Amino acid sequence: MAKLYFYYSAMNAGKSTTLLQSAHNYRERGMNTLLFTPALDHRSGVGRISSRIGLSHPAMIFQSEDDLFLMVATKRRETPIHCVLIDEAQFLSPKQVLQLTLICDRLGIPVLCYGIRTDFRGEPFEGSKYLLAWAEELIEIKTICHSGKKATMNARIDQHGNRVWAGEQIDIGHHYLAMSRKEFDLQKASPIRYELPELE
Repeated sequence: MAKLYFYYSAMNAGKSTTLLQSAHNYRERGMNTLLFTPALDHRSGVGRISSRIGLSHPAMIFQSEDDLFLMVATKRRETPIHCVLIDEAQFLSPKQVLQLTLICDRLGIPVLCYGIRTDFRGEPFEGSKYLLAWAEELIEIKTICHSGKKATMNARIDQHGNRVWAGEQIDIGHHYLAMSRKEFDLQKASPIRYELPELE
């Protein structure tokens, strides 16, 4: 049975490297893959997945309104598809995550998604929320905070290295630091307000 996989991590953990290695493994065995990347992420050029260690491969782009089930089913008419791989999967819409489940369940093609769970305020991305709810396999790609603890959060910084506490959820770029939750200071970053009570 084809499964939906969600490989998640904090920023700069090697998600794109892992995706490109998986795609290479399929191709090496004579199997066809479809790679997708969001149109809004054009750091390495439109329709290209690149890793910080220099690996790169062309990919199909998707917008939030695109029907991924239809796109994959159409491509499958031209050639067999053995695996679908999605970079920056946090930018999927909820409907697109549903479409990915149907690629697995109706077309019998495994789907591997790679992304982060939360934004710079600790708020979940819509795509990640539904991947966490619906994927059969959840795999954490681990990385380390400057404190030496496991990093699970993504702090945004400005061009001077100062922490950014407010702004739009989506801001594409490399200006993020992976942090442990304690170093991230979730109580300050989160839009959920809570004041610690005074304890005797």
